[in-house]
Amino acid sequence: MSEEGLHVHGPHDHAVEHAAESGDSLGSRVAVVTAILATVGAVVGYQGGATQNEAMLYKNEAVLKKADASNQWAYYQAKSNKQNLAELALALAPPAKQEFYQSEVERYKKEKAEIKLAAEMLEAASTKADESSEAAMHPHHRLAQALTLMQVAISLASITVLTRKKWLFVGSLGAAAVGTLLWLSTFFMH
Repeated sequence: MSEEGLHVHGPHDHAVEHAAESGDSLGSRVAVVTAILATVGAVVGYQGGATQNEAMLYKNEAVLKKADASNQWAYYQAKSNKQNLAELALALAPPAKQEFYQSEVERYKKEKAEIKLAAEMLEAASTKADESSEAAMHPHHRLAQALTLMQVAISLASITVLTRKKWLFVGSLGAAAVGTLLWLSTFFMH
């Protein structure tokens, strides 16, 4: 379409192009800063989403391990009930059957010890996954704050072009600086 002299673009594109063509140095600086902020904001947004997904994966693992541990504890309880019945049968059984019930009691004690160990290991794995989830979410909060400040900076820069108030551009740069510091601080959090 541009061969025929027609070019379709959005209103913001038009304002930026017009400012650049008219030699408007403030408009040109705002356009460059806005483009840089949008790029950095996209990277920060991606990293924020990635940390949130990582945290959810760990949380999901924690829930699954906790459910497995709960199943093991239920199995442990069932073995305890069987052991109690075997102990009752031992107390009531004639002498010829007592050896059988004594071996059953011992078998249930051994099985319970193995089940208890498995349940405790699953609970520990659940706790570890929960801690990993919390650790993954910690940078996410800073990334969300950084992205918000980048968006505020872009908004202030856009308002600067419309109002021609340079102090708004300074505010935009300040918000961008704080957002960038928050973003960079996430690289040193581990």
